[in-house]
Amino acid sequence: MTQATFEELLDAGCHFGHLRRKWNPNMAPYIFMERNGIHIIDLYKTQAKIDEAANALRQLARSGKKVLFVATKKQAKDIVAELVSRVNMPYVTERWPGGMLTNFTTIRKAVRKMVSIDKLIASSQYNNLSKRERLQIEREREKLQKNLGSIADLNRLPSAVFVVDVIKEHIAVAEARKLNIPTYAIVDTNSNPNLIDFPIPANDDASKSIALIVSKMVEAIEEGLNERKNTMKDADMAEAEGEEEMDNMVEEEEVKEKEEETKRPRRPRKTVAKKN
Repeated sequence: MTQATFEELLDAGCHFGHLRRKWNPNMAPYIFMERNGIHIIDLYKTQAKIDEAANALRQLARSGKKVLFVATKKQAKDIVAELVSRVNMPYVTERWPGGMLTNFTTIRKAVRKMVSIDKLIASSQYNNLSKRERLQIEREREKLQKNLGSIADLNRLPSAVFVVDVIKEHIAVAEARKLNIPTYAIVDTNSNPNLIDFPIPANDDASKSIALIVSKMVEAIEEGLNERKNTMKDADMAEAEGEEEMDNMVEEEEVKEKEEETKRPRRPRKTVAKKN
């Protein structure tokens, strides 16, 4: 992963915070100065936090774990969906379904229902239904796809949750904290960084800022997945080499046994006297 430079963060507008009257005092360590009533975020600290979060996500991806991305705000929806789909990670860009983490079994039932509808549509039985019934099924399928389509492959709870706006996604953060799931988030000057395990102080309203930080996280995950593939290939190769060595050893032992048998002196046969 290429490190986010100071110039890139500056061009993306990551340094712009909220108005002074909206600030959260817990963000004081990450604020560089105040200008025209607006807080300016210290980009050197943002840079360090991006690297810290990216390294942690790379390790998760390397161990084959899933990271759930949450971004339901208008300016982040399309960006997150486009970037995260590259690494096949689950994401939520529509309304956060309440209890998605704390009541995960119910959410899985809804996903299974969507799968069963897909099977019904693919079957010949679907053509025998009336036009009204088909329309109802299609509407239900669209609704489920819109809300749960991006998490259809999530068979178990994610190992981490990445959030774009802590205040807007406060339910997702609360659920993750309740289940002790590590949280990563872009934290603006009006948010509380103490609620997040890996906070990234930056502007969470500008689309450029969101795109830059999310792309760095996705790059780190991509690196972790590639490392996992390479280690698995090496393990398979080592296993194949080990099996080949074992086969060679067995063959050598068989050859030695045959040689020993040929070297052994044969006992003379006893001659039996014929009776007259």
